[in-house]
Amino acid sequence: MINVTKTFLPPKEEYEAILNRAWDAGWITNRGLLVKELEEKLKSYLEVPNLLATTNGTLPIQIALKALGISGEVITTPFSYVATTSCIVWEGCTPVFVDIHPEFLTIDESRIEDAITEKTSAILATHVFGNPCNVEAIEEIAVRHGLKVIYDAAHAFGVNYKGTSLFNYGDVSTCSFHATKVFHTGEGGAIICSDPDLMKTIFYHHNFGHDGQERYFGLGINAKMSELQAAMGLAMMPYMNDIFAERKRVVDYYNAYLTSENIQKLRIREGTDWNSSYYPIILESEENLNQLLLGLKEQDIYPRRYFYPGLNSMPYLTEESMKVSDSISSRILCLPLYDSLSTEELETIAKIVNQTLC
Repeated sequence: MINVTKTFLPPKEEYEAILNRAWDAGWITNRGLLVKELEEKLKSYLEVPNLLATTNGTLPIQIALKALGISGEVITTPFSYVATTSCIVWEGCTPVFVDIHPEFLTIDESRIEDAITEKTSAILATHVFGNPCNVEAIEEIAVRHGLKVIYDAAHAFGVNYKGTSLFNYGDVSTCSFHATKVFHTGEGGAIICSDPDLMKTIFYHHNFGHDGQERYFGLGINAKMSELQAAMGLAMMPYMNDIFAERKRVVDYYNAYLTSENIQKLRIREGTDWNSSYYPIILESEENLNQLLLGLKEQDIYPRRYFYPGLNSMPYLTEESMKVSDSISSRILCLPLYDSLSTEELETIAKIVNQTLC
């Protein structure tokens, strides 16, 4: 069986050796030594000023909205994982969708200003498949209208844009360390921001609002990463450069051997050092997509429809049309991509894609 992804697992004995340090200390949660060590290593590896590890990748978005005092309307994308929208609704705000760019698949910055009203307080955009939004244009719009910018960078671990980490853009960036991601802690995530004062607010929000054991700064929830998760992250760190290299090998193969003229490939924004996180192809019709799915399934190959359906059709919202996103979400398919995919497996996938869509 070839799935859309396969979790990289470091040697078990290496994970256990790190985990033994938590066992020896008798300290499994509440920001033990492993969590703090992982945060420092990630800050160094990613070259970001402030990073807070969390228990998943969804709570960071909710905490960012809370810490920035966001209310009213939040401009966002219909083409992302459901958490991007559900966090906005969960925090009592109203998502206002702006359609996406047909090649980059990120929010179409040229449409943002038309969606701004007196109720707008923030822009929450997604670096889709690790492909950067037009961060310069979004920053200009945000400054002009006094808006905060949060980036859902769940897919963007290790992505650099114009010589700096993509996490360094916006007021806050969030990341997922779910087991399906390039870097993972089994389940986990992170919040990144450059403002040290804002980071202090984010910190107490993620730890019940605590100021020591007996006092409180303010409102908080529990988003702390455990030592068990941090141990996995620390065990992953030595392998990251190899993982990126192997994933690029797979992407390079697809780019070279997917020769059908009936597919559109993701356009990576210029100036991006990409992480090869996903390999989406956009087909001419949903009928073509279903035909390809059937052909791959017959060979025990299981890609995935990211992102379908569009977030503008969620049942807890009033559905509205997003012409580009609606069309692409019905025709896009992510092919298998992980570090251990063999050349033989890639040959099989490429052959089926090319023959089905010829």
